[in-house]
Amino acid sequence: MKKYEPQDIAGKLASGFLRNPLTIVLGVFILLIGYLSLVIMPREENPQMIVSGSTVIVALPGASAKEVQRVIVRPLERKLKEVKGVEHISSIAMDSVGIVNVSFFIGEKKEDSNLKIYDKIMQNSNIFPVGAMNPLIKPLDIDVDIPIVSVAFYSKNKNINKTELYEKVKDIQHHINGLPNVAVTELKGGSKNQFNIEVDINKLSGYNISMSQIVSAVESLSYSVPAIKNRTKENQIVMLGVKNAIESVDDINNIIIAQYLGSPIYLKQIAKIHDSYEIQNFKSAHISQRDENGEFTPLREQVTLTVSKLQGTNAVIIANAVKAELQAYKNILTKDGISYTITRNDGQRADEAVNELVYHLILSIVIIAILLILVLGWRESLIVTFTVPAILAITLFVAYLTDQTINRITLFAFLLSLGLLVDAAIIVIENIHRHYHSKESIDMSPDEIIIKATDEIGPPTNIATLAIIMTMIPMAFVGQMMGQFMKPIPANVPVALIASLFVAYIFTPYLAVRMLKKPDLSSKEKH
Repeated sequence: MKKYEPQDIAGKLASGFLRNPLTIVLGVFILLIGYLSLVIMPREENPQMIVSGSTVIVALPGASAKEVQRVIVRPLERKLKEVKGVEHISSIAMDSVGIVNVSFFIGEKKEDSNLKIYDKIMQNSNIFPVGAMNPLIKPLDIDVDIPIVSVAFYSKNKNINKTELYEKVKDIQHHINGLPNVAVTELKGGSKNQFNIEVDINKLSGYNISMSQIVSAVESLSYSVPAIKNRTKENQIVMLGVKNAIESVDDINNIIIAQYLGSPIYLKQIAKIHDSYEIQNFKSAHISQRDENGEFTPLREQVTLTVSKLQGTNAVIIANAVKAELQAYKNILTKDGISYTITRNDGQRADEAVNELVYHLILSIVIIAILLILVLGWRESLIVTFTVPAILAITLFVAYLTDQTINRITLFAFLLSLGLLVDAAIIVIENIHRHYHSKESIDMSPDEIIIKATDEIGPPTNIATLAIIMTMIPMAFVGQMMGQFMKPIPANVPVALIASLFVAYIFTPYLAVRMLKKPDLSSKEKH
């Protein structure tokens, strides 16, 4: 009898790997790289999206809102509309300052977009009137602007004031900002320490002194005290500097504002100075917790520390590093009567989502195995069950190579394709099972039966899989925010389906020839 020659790629793959000793090595390698990809791939709650934009701020001291609108905002809007890729421009005109927000089409590269805005403004700096300050350009960075960890600090010690709590948290912020892959840390709530000067208007007019004189005197002492350098005869450098001209209330009290009838006028004569907090900041944040009895504690002022990560980094690792850093400060904070609560942890949520997916995948594999046992048999069920982790391993490795992250949309793509992954393997093993029990295969060896059975289903299975892939491709061309958000689906589902074909054509025949037993049909025929 002439040996069967496969015609399709399915039969050729089955023939090439059926008795190849490297097939089992390839299988172990695939599972290993899949596991490593699952462990080392960055995890985050939401997929990475490319959102480009900038905010341009131009100050014109003394100008009214209408003047700012006419000489700052409108000319700036006209020039920024010339930039390629700009989708929308919005602006705000206020007294002494104009703000123009520029947003680019979703998908535009951030670096290129920011450079376009900077070049356009610098090339047209002559459109701004005399007296306008240099433009301040603040790029939009969605990865940095959205924190992954938020920590609320509050004090149970009534002796700690607003500024002390803020300063202690600020010290912790400095150390957390130095952690690997931490992009930006911010403090919200609380109050900074400052000296407040309350000027007596009646005394001010009595001494014929203006507010600008007071401002100038205080500023000159705060910022304009120079360090003096000189050299001795021995050519040694001598430096004389002032550490800080203002360190206490007395330093401000003794500032000389002006001369009156030959006598100096000190600031303490016309104003009261307090070492306090920034009274001009009306923003505050409070926290209340549920105690052991289920009742909420009274509101306490809090300072919130937010932590953002660099793009493409692992939110789980960064969140754990922040928690470890906070734990190192716990004893010090407890002594000062300060406690903290982690109010947001995207790393933990991402990790829980990934672990939950793995659990459901295992559960789904078990369910598939049980169903196949009832339909085909336990040997066939084990063969098909092996293909699922192998396919997912290949998909995870490809996702890792393409700089993707594990997030809730990536997990959704895996769940979406899970029911499709076993189709090819089931078709292959079912056709092998049929040929094993067919009278036409009595005189054929198990190798020939498996190669022929795999080769037969190759063309229809390939076309069916290609048709499913084609339904996913249009999703890759969806624009705007939705296209960026759903990008992991068209990026991963086709990869998983293609991987399911190769796994079905390589490993299903390899396992079938070793696990399935060909029934003795010749004895049944005689009987």
